[in-house]
Amino acid sequence: MNISIEKFGNLADGREVALLTVTNRNGCKARLTNYGAIVVGVEVTDADGVMGDVTLGFDTLEEYEKNNVCYFGVIAGRFANRIAGGRFTLDGAEYQLACNDGGINHLHGGNEGFDKKLWSYDIPDGTSGRKVRFEYTSPDGEENYPGTLTVAVEYEFNDENELIISYEARTDKPTIVNLTNHTYFNLSAGESETIVDHEVEIGAESYTPVDENLIPTGEIESVEGTPLDFREAKQIGHDFDSLPDGYDHNFILLREGDYDVRAVDPQTGRVLEMRTTEPGVQFYTGYFIDNVAGRDGATYDRFAGFCLEAQHYPDSPNHDNFPSVVLRPGEIYTQRTLYRFSVA
Repeated sequence: MNISIEKFGNLADGREVALLTVTNRNGCKARLTNYGAIVVGVEVTDADGVMGDVTLGFDTLEEYEKNNVCYFGVIAGRFANRIAGGRFTLDGAEYQLACNDGGINHLHGGNEGFDKKLWSYDIPDGTSGRKVRFEYTSPDGEENYPGTLTVAVEYEFNDENELIISYEARTDKPTIVNLTNHTYFNLSAGESETIVDHEVEIGAESYTPVDENLIPTGEIESVEGTPLDFREAKQIGHDFDSLPDGYDHNFILLREGDYDVRAVDPQTGRVLEMRTTEPGVQFYTGYFIDNVAGRDGATYDRFAGFCLEAQHYPDSPNHDNFPSVVLRPGEIYTQRTLYRFSVA
């Protein structure tokens, strides 16, 4: 197990950015950068032992800085997902955030969220070259969020081919926090241009229905009898006749069994299992990807990859019946999400 560090490039303002590669004993790799705390790539073998990168992304830092409108691999925050009208009320004070989602809603932290920040990085002592720690301090009022928020995100890539993401955050004023990783997966590693034939199982009996702008109505409904029923594995595209936009839905996790979500690519035999401490997961199948020039000359289009965004529910600050996203001084926000790669 070892970590190599090289220069990834320079941002437009001249600041240098690092590319860190964690290689385990199996020869599998997780590539990370301190720009946006992004997962640049994850290379694992298929059932025949062929290595391939199972994520979507870019070859260069410049592309991440200028072209990453799809949030490939980023840490999204302070509030991942959407807030209706960019407005929320906390302790009687109303806050107006940027409406960077079609001019209607707030999305993934605003015009310049955590995905566009240069994080500091460190290799923690005693981690046997398996972990990289990124840190960022968001000042009071950044993107109009209250409070100075200090955030740490630690990636571990171990010999079991598990990518483990651990989060911590602290604040000096009451604020809201909802962090996630926004990596897109395609377990075929480029052998298939879409993920519609991947088979997915989600340990959820209910979900949060949304309006036409993808904002939760506040209701919680059963997946029974709907295209959102993944309690038994089925192809992602199985119900696209009735759900042509695919999935961009928050599932309420039961957190039972060995995993919360399991995805399989029948073509290569690669398997991805996710387990998280978060109450929900946004299952997004890439409907808004549109002719993106990606890694190694690939062009990404609709349904090129899927995301498993471990999170609290979208628009949580505006729904008292949803789990709270409020963080107060003296409290510590924590999250742990594990992605395990194997073969069928």
